[in-house]
Amino acid sequence: MQSQNSHENKLGTWYMYNGSHKLSKNVKLTTSAHFRYYEFITEYQQEIYRVGLNYSFNKKVNFTGGLVYSITDSSYKTDLADLYEYRFYQDLNIKDTWNKVKVKHRVRLAQRFKRQNFNDEVKHRIRYGLFLNRPLLEKWETYAFSEIFIKFATKAFSQNRTGAGFIRELNENLKVRLGYFYTKFSNSSLHRLQLGIILNTDFTKKST
Repeated sequence: MQSQNSHENKLGTWYMYNGSHKLSKNVKLTTSAHFRYYEFITEYQQEIYRVGLNYSFNKKVNFTGGLVYSITDSSYKTDLADLYEYRFYQDLNIKDTWNKVKVKHRVRLAQRFKRQNFNDEVKHRIRYGLFLNRPLLEKWETYAFSEIFIKFATKAFSQNRTGAGFIRELNENLKVRLGYFYTKFSNSSLHRLQLGIILNTDFTKKST
């Protein structure tokens, strides 16, 4: 039997859907579904579903509140019970532009209700992320990000994710994303590919 941390040297993959759906001038519905694997297409790790409502105060500042449900296989070729989690989250997003680089600061609070092996616990966490996007060609852009996770606990540091990649626009509503990120925990680390689609729709547009 392999140890729980034996997945550290594996290049896992996140398969992702992220959506933003404009409902009115200032309100959007945000949706996402992620399917995560310890290895490229094997050894299931987690599925996570997120829905939220986003309100824009102006072009630079917006706020999102929403819900998350996830199922996590916290083992890797061991016999640990799955972890089930319900979560409330609140995002404050601040946007800016540095020359041709689009910049977003995100502060995310989360209230996490966890259940594993019939044991329940409530935890709280805050995240700060810096996200950069820059156009490359007509339909291509590159992105980079770094995000730190802090727990409301004695040992506050949870993890730090740093990554980069490319986004390709297929049409005005749909993009595809390919990237890599590295996650550093207090005593371990992970390498992950990101393969995803980004769907943006606008229900305020009148059909012709």
